[in-house]
Amino acid sequence: MSNSASPDALLGPADIRELAAALGVRPTKQRGQNFVIDANTVRRIVRTAEVRADDVVVEVGPGLGSLTLALLETADRVTAVEIDDVLAAALPATVEARLPQRADRFALVHSDAMLVDTLPGPAPTALVANLPYNVAVPVLLHMLATFPTIDRTLVMVQAEVADRLAAAPGSKVYGVPSVKANWYARVKRAGSIGRNVFWPAPNVDSGLVSLVRRTEPVDTTATREQVFACVDAAFAQRRKTLRAALSGWAGSAPAAEAALVAAGVSPQARGESLTVEQFAKIAENREVA
Repeated sequence: MSNSASPDALLGPADIRELAAALGVRPTKQRGQNFVIDANTVRRIVRTAEVRADDVVVEVGPGLGSLTLALLETADRVTAVEIDDVLAAALPATVEARLPQRADRFALVHSDAMLVDTLPGPAPTALVANLPYNVAVPVLLHMLATFPTIDRTLVMVQAEVADRLAAAPGSKVYGVPSVKANWYARVKRAGSIGRNVFWPAPNVDSGLVSLVRRTEPVDTTATREQVFACVDAAFAQRRKTLRAALSGWAGSAPAAEAALVAAGVSPQARGESLTVEQFAKIAENREVA
């Protein structure tokens, strides 16, 4: 059952500008801040994320609270992680003013999301966020690594980053973010968001990416760190064959070739053609080489 609130609980364009003016907030490029000013968009994000009444949602970069309020209408609890001093100080009051009946379900963590390793209250089950564009991928990967209970994720990121995260092997934009996201989850594009729902309007379109945690982790004896080191090496020189690109990582070109052959991968292949499982196999065979 939805804990639906009155339509005016959510923030519209005038509310956002009024709040920002009262706080003396000007969105900064440095922090990748673009505030969502459209209530229909945040409700659509909550729907697309399939947020349930028993979900404990973590949100990164809540800003002035547009998405936070929409999440609180539906989820059991919402924990927001905000780095900005002014925004972090103001958010609890916004929640209290607009959704007083749900305010006890809200928690704020005033921190850099990349440094967060614990959250108050029950373990999070979902991550839903309009991620700051300049740190979207590292924050997403950090949250998935740190909180294994996050089962479903829906993030709004720059369209180009959304394409990269959801890319399949063989695609021109398939790279490090695609492989690492696939280590944790099944990844797909989940929609597009126009520029006019933001203030200030960004110079790029935005995309939604859905990540559903793998029920079976990648089957490998290699650690995540070992696999990711192999992935980083393969894409650091993506025009090179894997025999050449992995020579530093393996210790020499012959050692790289031996690891590739043992993993059943052609030494002439390139990183963009491999699945995360194949990278794991190569990492497993590095010691053998």
